[in-house]
Amino acid sequence: MSDIRRSLGPLEQVDDRWVLGDHLRLGSTWLELRTEGLYQHGGESEGQLIPWPRVMLVGFTLGTKYPPKGSYGVLALLGGLPGPWKGHGRGYLHMTLRHPYENWLASFDRHPRSYNSTELVLFQELLSQTASEGEADRLADSDWLGRAVELLVTQRPRTASAIREAVTRARQL
Repeated sequence: MSDIRRSLGPLEQVDDRWVLGDHLRLGSTWLELRTEGLYQHGGESEGQLIPWPRVMLVGFTLGTKYPPKGSYGVLALLGGLPGPWKGHGRGYLHMTLRHPYENWLASFDRHPRSYNSTELVLFQELLSQTASEGEADRLADSDWLGRAVELLVTQRPRTASAIREAVTRARQL
């Protein structure tokens, strides 16, 4: 493993697997990117597995399920600041699934660490591009995802087109 940090917003590598959310906090809800699909730990959907072939579209919000504007609610900002709100709040993957067609919301508890806003946007674009290209199963490929994350954490794109290009390059690794 290189010296580069192996996390991108709420996505982090734990040993040889990738997880979303605070998997260390007792009683927390978190998601694991497994070979067979997205697996939710904790919460009401404990043990639920969504196979990768069912995943069509993925969106991401932080701080609230359905923020009125944008992808981040007030708790997204407060949860990364020092003080009583540190580590509070949740993130959500909004997914469109096939066979049968349905919308599914997968929640996870945020980490106590702060998330860099550029990394959040890059993470969202990585999820979106990968799923919309029909390659959601690549999110379970630890080596591929590690290479993509290593490249993305060094990027600081400032425009929507630069963000798309950075993620497209990272996905080609």
